[in-house]
Amino acid sequence: MDLCDLAPGYVRAIAPYPPGKPISELAREMGLNPDDIVKLASNENPLGPSPLALAAIRDCLPELARYPDGNGFALKSALCAKYGVKTDQVVLGNGSNDVLEFAARAFLKPGDSAVYSQHAFAVYPLVVQAVGARGIEVSAQNFGNDPQAMLEAIEETTRLIFLANPNNPTGTLLASDVLLDFIEQVPREVLIVLDEAYYEYLAPEVAADSVSWLKRFPNLLIARTFSKAYGLAGLRVGFALAHQDVAAMLNRVRQPFNVSSVAQAAAIAALGDTAHLHDSIALNTAGMRQITGGLSKLKLDYIPSFGNFLSFRIGNATAMYQRLLKRGVIVRPVANYGMPDYLRVSIGLEAENRKFLSALTDAIQE
Repeated sequence: MDLCDLAPGYVRAIAPYPPGKPISELAREMGLNPDDIVKLASNENPLGPSPLALAAIRDCLPELARYPDGNGFALKSALCAKYGVKTDQVVLGNGSNDVLEFAARAFLKPGDSAVYSQHAFAVYPLVVQAVGARGIEVSAQNFGNDPQAMLEAIEETTRLIFLANPNNPTGTLLASDVLLDFIEQVPREVLIVLDEAYYEYLAPEVAADSVSWLKRFPNLLIARTFSKAYGLAGLRVGFALAHQDVAAMLNRVRQPFNVSSVAQAAAIAALGDTAHLHDSIALNTAGMRQITGGLSKLKLDYIPSFGNFLSFRIGNATAMYQRLLKRGVIVRPVANYGMPDYLRVSIGLEAENRKFLSALTDAIQE
């Protein structure tokens, strides 16, 4: 018997998450100059990290022989000051993906089920399947979450609901009142994992005051990240805000020292640099106008997005993806999200967006 045959069937059946193609890989494959390649595939912040975060990273380097603070006291304190929660309500993760996995490991077992939407983040079914639970995928409504359908999908075995707002890869957003109404109707024995990885990009008039809802709903968990608007994707640091009892359960399955000292220090500094965050949001707003304007000129349909990315419809998306790669532009195919006719492009710097639109125009004419 092959050793791998001894692994649980539900683990053997997992299709690993496909990350965005790195610049170095494309350069090797196509013989391109890495400096000429534009990567708009992974929803990264094109401005990069805050200068304050970079300074904090440099200050940490002499102490790299030391283990990080396993409790993350300083970062948790900074998050508590910002969000008005208590220390025992915060769980730190190696990116917000880590937090999503904690929720599945802490609250799901074989025979249980979790609800999530069609066209939702691919990690949701992965973490559900990895613990032997069953995923219930609910049909999307206009490429977004359908709250009523999600409520109707809840079964006696359901222990978790994953809901991204804004959603990735579609960029759709549930209005604050609709989202609150949904949460009010979810049974209290079902944990709602509200994934707000792109929350910082929301305009104040559409952003839900979700953190305040934690006082009313002990079954609500909010997951956020420093990978997107804060520009720290390479350091992998995210967090959950939840009722203290839920947070305690997540900490039972959290590995010690899961967030490095460098990541913690950089995150604290990034939280304090409101100017850099403002600049990142302003750049994204301008870049979104640039990309949508360019797609409209090409008469291509796109899904209006509240994140830092945009999914657009294109004939023969797989071939178009390859044509863009040959021109040194990396976007993201989303066929694995049930959207075979779409590509997703991240918002980049003005020059990067311009190169994407130029390459797309050329590729269409090829």
